[in-house]
Amino acid sequence: MLRFMPVGDSMTIGSTGEHTWRYRLWQHLCHTYGGPFTLVGPRETLYDKAADAPTSSAYADPDFPRAHLAGWGEGWLHMAPLIGEAVRKHRADVLLVSLGLIDLGFYTNAEQTADNVRNFVTGAREANAHVRMVVLPVIPNIRAATDPAFAEQVSLFNDLLAKSVADLDEPGSPILLASLPEHYDIHSDTYDGTHPNTNGEHRIAGAFAGALFQGWGVGGEYTHS
Repeated sequence: MLRFMPVGDSMTIGSTGEHTWRYRLWQHLCHTYGGPFTLVGPRETLYDKAADAPTSSAYADPDFPRAHLAGWGEGWLHMAPLIGEAVRKHRADVLLVSLGLIDLGFYTNAEQTADNVRNFVTGAREANAHVRMVVLPVIPNIRAATDPAFAEQVSLFNDLLAKSVADLDEPGSPILLASLPEHYDIHSDTYDGTHPNTNGEHRIAGAFAGALFQGWGVGGEYTHS
């Protein structure tokens, strides 16, 4: 049983009424991966905007393994201290990580955020020396499109992330850097310039699926109608 743990911020936890990219990737792997697998993690809910809390179970389609480690307003800074216990308790084999926007927007600069990437990887490997990871760069968002200083930090962090992945990659615990979602457009792939709509969910799922297939032969090419 291959155990995937999605780790992320608001784009990964999703909000009431959404499918989430987690669901889209699950569907894809059901059709393309030949072995048993599941999604794991210490949390299952969506974010309820009305309650301003992660208390919703109202997925557009709840019939999938909804477990994850994602939180609205959480970043590398928040997940680094949590990842070890989560990996250990839920026996994660592969981490699917989409973090960084929150860090750069509210907490840490690009260099400090890259330091927390290293802390995250260290914590995950202390729990499972053979854990694998797929890491997504910070994807296009409305703030980067309208704030040049922030866009510069995003670009710098994505460069540092690529270097960190190259430095930290190990044969026994490999790390893949996923490509940015192909043709991602904040106007057509999000509902507010940041959070993915249906198109965006598919594009993010496709970025992870592409890395899994091209890097490790897991699954297949991502397609959706």
